[in-house]
Parts: sequence; C-alpha cells; structure tokens
Amino acid sequence: MTQSPATPLPPPNERRRLREAASLTQAQVAARLGVARETVRAWESGRTTPRGRRREAYTRLLAELAKTPRKRSAPEEATERPEETAPEAASLLTPAQAFDALYAFCAPALVRQAYLLTGRRGLARASVERAFQLAWQRWPEVARDRDPAGWVRATAYECALSPWHRFRLRHRHPEPPPAIASDRALLDVLLKLPPPQRRTLLLYDGVGLDLPETAAETEASTPATANRLVHARQAVAARLPDLADPAELHRRLAELASTARLRTAKPLTVRAGSERKARFWTRAAIAFTVALIGTTALTLRTAPTHYEPSVPPGEAVQGVPPRMAPGALSEAELELRAKLREETVSGPERLVPQAH
Repeated sequence: MTQSPATPLPPPNERRRLREAASLTQAQVAARLGVARETVRAWESGRTTPRGRRREAYTRLLAELAKTPRKRSAPEEATERPEETAPEAASLLTPAQAFDALYAFCAPALVRQAYLLTGRRGLARASVERAFQLAWQRWPEVARDRDPAGWVRATAYECALSPWHRFRLRHRHPEPPPAIASDRALLDVLLKLPPPQRRTLLLYDGVGLDLPETAAETEASTPATANRLVHARQAVAARLPDLADPAELHRRLAELASTARLRTAKPLTVRAGSERKARFWTRAAIAFTVALIGTTALTLRTAPTHYEPSVPPGEAVQGVPPRMAPGALSEAELELRAKLREETVSGPERLVPQAH
C-alpha cells in the first residue's frame, strides 16, 4: 500500500543531520532505498520531496537512524566523501576547534585516497598534511568556502601529483607493494594511468562525485572529464576484466585503500607545522626586503653624483692612436715582398703554391 502524503517527514536539514549522525554517506542511503545518490541529495537540500513507497521507506530509514546510529567499516571510510560525514561546524567553535573537527573527519580518508594516487604511504601522509597546513594558513578563506573538505581534497591531490617529488631522494626508492596479489595488480594499473585519468577515476568511481563535480574539481570541461573516465575504465578493464563493472571497481578501490594501514598526524601537530612554516617564510621575506633595501642604499651611496657626458662622435680622444687606412707599399716593403716570393719558389715542392 502506498503511504499517505501526510506521513510526517523531517525537514531537509534534519534528514541530513540524521544521516551524518549515523555516519552514512548519501551513496549508502541511496543504495538502501534503491534510488540514485542525486535523488538523496535533492531530498536533503529540499529541492524535491519523496512520494509513495519511497517516502514510506525513507521515513522508516530516518526513524531507524534516529534510534540506532551505525558505525562505519574501514573500507567505507577509505574512499568516502569527507564532506558527507563531517558535522556542521557550530558558530561557537573557535577557529582551532573547527579546523581540528575538519581534520579529524577528512584526513584519514584523504590519506587513503592519496595513497591510491601515488602508491607511496609517506608521500600520501605528507601531501595531506601539507594541504591542511595551507588550509590553516588560509583558514578564514577555507572556513567560508562552500565546500571546505573539497578545498582540502583538491589541494592534497595537487600536492600528491606534483612532478617535483621525483627529485626528492626518499621518493626515488620504491616502497613495498601490497601483500595480496590482486591489490598489487590493481595498484600497478592505477599508477600506470596518466595522472589526469587516475585522478578522475578516483574521484568518480572511488570517492563518488558525479561528473560535473569531478570536472569542476579537476578544472576540466565535462566532456573532457567523461573522456578521461572512459579511457581510464577501459585501461583498467583491459588489465583486470573483473573490474569492468563500476560497482565492483568502487568496492576494490575501497578495499585497496583500507589495506594500506595509514596513520595521520594529530591536528595540533599539523597546525604547529603550518605556523612554523608561516613564521619561516615571513622571516625570509623580511630578510629579503632588508637585503634589497641595503643593496639599494649601497648603490645610491656609490653611484656618481654628477653627470658625465659621453664623447661626441668625431672628436679626438687623447691616448688612442689614430686609425690608419691601408695605402701604397714603401720601397722597403716592396723589396721584402719580392724576396719572400723568390725564396718560396726555390724551396721544397710541397711549399710551392699551385696556380689555378
């Protein structure tokens, strides 16, 4: 029987709060209800309202979530969208507390995602820490951003895929591959993809972004993003036919990321490192400014105090011999030339010039 339209349904903000309190992603709720993730997002934003049996099922699910919160498993945490599980920051939180809350909910998943991008545990941790350090330095801007977790994720991906890492000695030595053969094969396929395709595949099939969101985060057009996704899926399916199904690929990416056993630094350590680097670069800028001022003062001190006009053309310069133009040979020079010619002819044959 279809549920009556008068069935009580929580407001959109309460729907999202119940899902986040139970640590569920929009994709997981959509899977339980048999709808698309975009549909759940529209319900939580208030753009649309479920009807009929979907409304009944959604109401029962929200009632269950209000009573029994659900704990996430490690594979689900590996490639989840951090912005879907992070609680809304309260207005009474200090900047440090808000940053720590964002870091606690986003950093573990981002480190696992960075590991899938690079295949290096140390580089994954360093990239995420660097991204959060930049976020703390620009915290007013990041805090007002529409999607702070997306801002940090994009920065972490840029740091992880930076080509300058190849010049660092510690990143030239390969790290131990995963112990399971299937994980090694999948990681090898991922690392052989071009970085743009690898990033697009991870965002779409791993994190769960839709195509416009993936295109916006990778700063590419939607057709170009779709083209990268198709080529990446084809490359993976050519090496691993079992992963031709996107759902199976998503599951395997989550499992591969969760087996890395990566740890993140404490938020206080990240904030302290960010402040330390900010002080270093501030002092470096001050030192450079002082050196520039000193150089300018020295130049003004040693520079000429009056103008010295250049020598006009045609005026004789003392101490420089005049230029001599070629003229007729003197009698002594003529005799010397004739003598040299006679001696050259009477010399060895190999020195006689040949007339042509």
